[in-house]
Amino acid sequence: MEIKIDQLVKEYGQQTVLDIPELTIGSGELVGLVGNNGAGKTTLMRLMLDLIEATKGSIEVDGRPVVSDDTWKLSTGSFIDGHFLIDFYTPEEYFGFIARVYGLSPDTLNDRLANYQSLMHGEILGTEKYLRQFSEGNRQKIGIIGAMLINPKVLILDEPFNYLDPTSQITVARLISEMNIRLGTTVIISSHNLNFVSEISSRILLLEKGHVIKDLDNEDGDATKELEDYFNTAEL
Repeated sequence: MEIKIDQLVKEYGQQTVLDIPELTIGSGELVGLVGNNGAGKTTLMRLMLDLIEATKGSIEVDGRPVVSDDTWKLSTGSFIDGHFLIDFYTPEEYFGFIARVYGLSPDTLNDRLANYQSLMHGEILGTEKYLRQFSEGNRQKIGIIGAMLINPKVLILDEPFNYLDPTSQITVARLISEMNIRLGTTVIISSHNLNFVSEISSRILLLEKGHVIKDLDNEDGDATKELEDYFNTAEL
């Protein structure tokens, strides 16, 4: 699914936090969003998901405005933060809720959950714990699995490597890449982890103070040096 942005502006009071005149993310691209805190990455994702209202401009998914056509939501998986979770559910109840919303049969749900056993490490299913009782790392895993369960045509993940141990970070990166390749899913991830973003992204957008200042082709990992130079300079 293609995502198209036109004259997109988000303001809070007198402050402009995002200003993107034009941007197209092609169907099947795996795009990494990078930038320092306050660059506008999460704001952009929330606008894409119709969680906040733009001050100006529009976002379309396959030619359908996100603010007036909800059909794209049935093909979109996302996890921005822990507020996406339902804390008084167990993992089984949470995944079952997602399955019912997206029309997955119990057998399909079980088959797909089996694909994520390597990420769950036996610490999530069968524990009889509520989501609020899990560590931040396991809550992160649950949110990511919930977003990917539906085999989405668009997958949006904000800081998916946060709170995860190194083994789980590698597993999440692999699962994202595999979904993009196997299903042709359009993937947008934001992260401060340049290594993982550079490893799996075919394209990287560098944001600074709400603007896309670099749009980098990364098919062969060519963006890594340019990103390192930018952040090394930014730290001075």
